[in-house]
Amino acid sequence: MVTMKRMLVAVAVLLLVAVPPVTAAVEDSGPIAALPSSFSWRDINGTDYTTVIKNQAPAPTCEAYALVAAMETLMQYQMQECFGPDLSETHLYFYAGGTYEAGYVNLVDAANYLMAHGVPDEGCYPDPHRPFDYPFESLPGWENRTVKIREWGWVDLTEDAIKTALVEHGPLVICVSFWQDFYYYTGGVYEHRWGRLAGGHVMTMVGYDDEERCWIVKNSWGDGWGDDGWLKISYDADMFADWYGEDTGVMYIDGVHGVFQPDVPEVEIAQPEIYHTYLFGHAFPTIFRSLPGVQEAAPRIVGGTTVSVQAENADRVSFYLDGELIHVDEEAPYTWRLEASFGVHTVKALASNGEKRSQDIRDVFVVF
Repeated sequence: MVTMKRMLVAVAVLLLVAVPPVTAAVEDSGPIAALPSSFSWRDINGTDYTTVIKNQAPAPTCEAYALVAAMETLMQYQMQECFGPDLSETHLYFYAGGTYEAGYVNLVDAANYLMAHGVPDEGCYPDPHRPFDYPFESLPGWENRTVKIREWGWVDLTEDAIKTALVEHGPLVICVSFWQDFYYYTGGVYEHRWGRLAGGHVMTMVGYDDEERCWIVKNSWGDGWGDDGWLKISYDADMFADWYGEDTGVMYIDGVHGVFQPDVPEVEIAQPEIYHTYLFGHAFPTIFRSLPGVQEAAPRIVGGTTVSVQAENADRVSFYLDGELIHVDEEAPYTWRLEASFGVHTVKALASNGEKRSQDIRDVFVVF
């Protein structure tokens, strides 16, 4: 998500930059009798090929999250198997030139990066949920764990063209402008009712429904927002945004290929969770998220807590605190008792299986 000021700056910059040639746009060629009255990648002959709702907060990484969500769905559809792929949005965001200071990554640059280099799995570069720029680097060997796309392009802004692209290409990446009331959406078909223009956002469209006259969209604000992270946008909402000069704000991708299921460990720090406070080991959702001197998403630790890690295809998990190896656990459940001084600390869990490695990272704020 970007603020209006940053969005306008982005438009001004992008209009001065020559955009490289891409495949032809999907254009409207008139009514298509074969189009069904409803379609969704959440229900292809009874199978939901979309992946879990993720949370980009507090970083402005929506472009990367939207592209990755579309790719993960196409990966599962191509495999005809719901195996839960998890690609690294943060790798795509930074390696394609995004910065938190600017508040965005150029969507065209990100799509071209996916064609040339691809994006590795989350274990190469987990999202630390930081609201600031920092030195970044994926695990060595990430180039051998990537998924790429063969093409991308813009879709004409007509209902039939968008529906056709959804059916023929897969989930679409949509650029939208939104208003204050969008923050408070909890269900139903959204159409702007009140409030000022709040900014710009990028999401993943997965389907449509003519009976409700709406687009079905996956957001990246966590499953606590909207309808468990999902929303429906009215055909008449007039939200699509042209940020790149001559595009439509609706992008398709196609030709997903690469290493869909790398033979590497899978690792996730299950506890402590972002936006949670731990009081002597008991977890509560953080109420006051924005406090001076406290990193927003970082779990707040009072009285210590246990770091719990879920790992598969691993023979050990190494725990690091601020870059220093503290503990190695060779048997599940993989846990470590966190005791640290006041302030922000970085916890890293590195899962290994021989020379194969994956990592997860969590910043924490220790009170005492």
